[in-house]
Amino acid sequence: MLRGSGFLTPEAARDYLFALAREEGFDAMGIARADAIPHAGPRLIQWISEGAHGEMDWMPDTAARRAAPANMWPDVASILMLGLNYGPDEDPRALLGQPTRGTISVYARGDDYHELIKGKLKRIASRFVPRAGAAGTVEVKVFVDTAPLMEKPLAEAAGLGWQGKHTNLVSRDKGSWLFLGAIATNLALPPDDAEVDHCGSCRACLDACPTGAFPAPYRIDARRCISYLTIELKGAIPRELRPLVGNRIYGCDDCLAACPWNKFAALGREMRLSARDENRAPTLAELARLDDAAFRARFSKSPVKRIGRARFLRNVLVAIGNSGEAGLAVEAERHLGDGHPLVRGAAVWALSRLLPPADFAALRAAHAGEADAQVSAEWRQAPTDSAGEAP
Repeated sequence: MLRGSGFLTPEAARDYLFALAREEGFDAMGIARADAIPHAGPRLIQWISEGAHGEMDWMPDTAARRAAPANMWPDVASILMLGLNYGPDEDPRALLGQPTRGTISVYARGDDYHELIKGKLKRIASRFVPRAGAAGTVEVKVFVDTAPLMEKPLAEAAGLGWQGKHTNLVSRDKGSWLFLGAIATNLALPPDDAEVDHCGSCRACLDACPTGAFPAPYRIDARRCISYLTIELKGAIPRELRPLVGNRIYGCDDCLAACPWNKFAALGREMRLSARDENRAPTLAELARLDDAAFRARFSKSPVKRIGRARFLRNVLVAIGNSGEAGLAVEAERHLGDGHPLVRGAAVWALSRLLPPADFAALRAAHAGEADAQVSAEWRQAPTDSAGEAP
């Protein structure tokens, strides 16, 4: 938190904030009153009560604070919401047609956006506080997707866009490709008008979801979302959903990329995040060979690093199982002796999809002494009458 005393009127303070945000390369900005989203809390509680949050235990744990900004900071009066365009220079779905390569969500192909945006917000705050406030003390706090703040409803209230049927923010100018950041302050600043919903009858995002994660428009069941399954889920991906994951090894962009509003989204300015070349279309074979040190080195400063090698290899091995490429079986087989049961179990499933039945049966017999119950269950549940079919 920063404190300061200054001399700007609320209107001038708002203009100054916007000018600082533009200097930092933000593409969208608006101000919402702290009490602008009274409907968001009850909707969140209902969503959690349905169990749609899956294993994301921090959602119920922080629900009370998340329901309203004042529950987290009683003195907050206004929130500056900022958007940074990360629109890709190509359709990320094109890679889905190359099953021997892994698809990493667009936002995770470069450096961690949390650190980039947090630095920008801190610089804005450090320049704003000394000059702001017609009288008395000014306080600000900055947030980038790590605190119990409901950024998307606040961004809608601030006029940046609206929450589309895929539950993500949609902008008429930037489509579905905006990183969000927030600067909360105890200053009462002139708010912007909330954006209205422009989805109309379109359901392109809903129809694009490979796993049917949207039980209804504007509702998502995280337990079926590939982003949840490949990032948040700590255990094995449910067997019935594995074939639907395809070659998505970290996140999923399908519903975002399908949004028709993307055609109006101009590429961001020079501040736009750039993808690392090695993360644009990596081969599953090279990724399967990463030991822990190599994994950490390759994904240094990347969001991917947070899930750890075991979960990442689980995703890679599921993609290998979906590839239909028998030559990748050797990459899966090397992991039958991996030290982590999550990796071994995923390797079993991949091999059950790629190997001839007799070869797989021989491997199962050779690993009859598997000590982990879940890995043993993978061996038992895998089909032996045909290769390459979903269990």
